Amino acid sequence: MTNLRIRPAAHADLDIVLAFWKTAAEGTSISDDREGVERLVARDPGALILAESDDELVGTVIAGFDGWRCHLYRLAVCPQRRRQGIGSALLAAAEDRFVRLGGRRADAMVLVRNEQAHHAWSAAGYGPQEHWRRWVKPLTE
Repeated sequence: MTNLRIRPAAHADLDIVLAFWKTAAEGTSISDDREGVERLVARDPGALILAESDDELVGTVIAGFDGWRCHLYRLAVCPQRRRQGIGSALLAAAEDRFVRLGGRRADAMVLVRNEQAHHAWSAAGYGPQEHWRRWVKPLTE
């Protein structure tokens, strides 16, 4: 992929990221709003990683590290730009970040119904852990 630039997000990017997720990301979360993403960037400035091509946002990934575990969220690539290496470049940047921070294993949140994503994650070396189940509880209404 030519002209691909990978960089951490800044506060000025957040509205563009939120708009991008509406078309490029599958599903939404309770934290997918300006306040939630501002909190992420303020707490961990390197966690939200962007891919740009010719000054256009073409991909994102959140590489969150809590000091113990490495979590990947919101790997999203512009639908018209998929299968061009953008997702791979974002995952490489996220994994490099985790290694620099002392992480040992990365996990990803992937929707069960998103078959296309299953193939992408598998190609990147990730596999499902069927013996785990995610339990959630909303803390706000």
